[in-house]
Amino acid sequence: MISFKQLPLEAKAAVAAGVVFFSMMLSRSYLAEQLELRTRRWLLRLQMALFANTLMLIGSLHVWRSTVTTFSRSSAAGSSLCFMLWKIAVFVFLALAHSSFFTLLFLVAEEPYFFSLAAYTCLGAYIILIFFLFTLGSVEQAYKFLAGRGAKAGTGNKNSRTAMKPVVAVMLTVVLTVVGLLNASQPPTVNSVEIPVHKLPSTMNNLKVVLLSDIHLGPTVGKTKLAMIVRMVKALKPDITVIVGDLTDSEAEIIRPAVEPLGELSSPLGIYFVTGNHEYYTSDVSNWFELLKSFNIQPLHNENVKIVSPKSTDDWFCLAGVDDIEADVLRYSGHGMDLKKALRDCSSEHAIVLLAHQPIAAKWALQERPDINLILSGHTHGGQMFPLNAGAYFLNPFFVGLYKVGQNTFVYVSPGTVYFGIPMRLGSRAEITEIILRSP
Repeated sequence: MISFKQLPLEAKAAVAAGVVFFSMMLSRSYLAEQLELRTRRWLLRLQMALFANTLMLIGSLHVWRSTVTTFSRSSAAGSSLCFMLWKIAVFVFLALAHSSFFTLLFLVAEEPYFFSLAAYTCLGAYIILIFFLFTLGSVEQAYKFLAGRGAKAGTGNKNSRTAMKPVVAVMLTVVLTVVGLLNASQPPTVNSVEIPVHKLPSTMNNLKVVLLSDIHLGPTVGKTKLAMIVRMVKALKPDITVIVGDLTDSEAEIIRPAVEPLGELSSPLGIYFVTGNHEYYTSDVSNWFELLKSFNIQPLHNENVKIVSPKSTDDWFCLAGVDDIEADVLRYSGHGMDLKKALRDCSSEHAIVLLAHQPIAAKWALQERPDINLILSGHTHGGQMFPLNAGAYFLNPFFVGLYKVGQNTFVYVSPGTVYFGIPMRLGSRAEITEIILRSP
């Protein structure tokens, strides 16, 4: 029987990841009610950081072997100063990528630290590099298979092809990283969308709703970016402003100064908020609710409000919000998606607009209440960056943009107003959505 010591490093990393994952499940299932909130918060974040790092270790070993070990076999390269500097650069790159997850624990402030931005940039580049190394390796193996093992090739040609693979992967990674950073550094685009809402009173025709989502205040998003977003929203002069989750990645007390620009938002018919999965990762939802209320932002905690027409008090529609479904997974006390409670007193005689962070929650809501006329969601980030876009597309029933479901229902999924962690966007663009509600 093979002992643990005899396992290759990749297998050891996989075993370690499994152990951490098991501890996460154990904590969620049996220790959640026994630990105090602050302890549970730190334990959850530490476990998530360790789990991500143990998984990344498998990829890091592959990166090191592809970009360093491959070239060290050459006696000329192994003894050169340039190669030593290259080894140091690769090591620092991998160390920064691994450290990114720990910045959530130690480096959150009013404005991002340079170290956090550098670490998350390296994480984004790491993801791209792993993709290209795997893709080019797969292409190489396919070529060998199709060409046949009997084909003779010189040792020099073989070594040349082996060396070219990491070189091409690194070059592509550098180019795409720069493009992604430049794209994410731009202000979010304002996307104006007209949506017909069944049973919306004619006196509320052309009502303007501004949709924000996935701002992710934390290690790489701070007060300056939020202030810019607030200025852009104010310029649109919305009747209603809604924030559909993932506003933050940190505790309210730590990041309070960065949130202050939200107090400048103003909408005559109200500003509303629903939780996303990341609010529950902070384990600080109650304090966030109190902080948002101090800025006149109303959390919709499985509840609804009547949005009354400024022109006629007899005309109104129901605006409801549900807790994010991650609260159920985490067994977060007092929280969890409760559609019946959220839509209490919302009859099908009036238009119903629902705020639900995740598209899968939108799908579940429509299965239970097909009379909902419009659902506003976020969560997907439009994939945020290549090559994660494909995964986000297949994992969500609604990916990004406007969807028509049935005869009288629409779902709109925001690609996110900023980004999560990695300050890059590839194949997606941050967005502030200006929704114009049309009466049929």
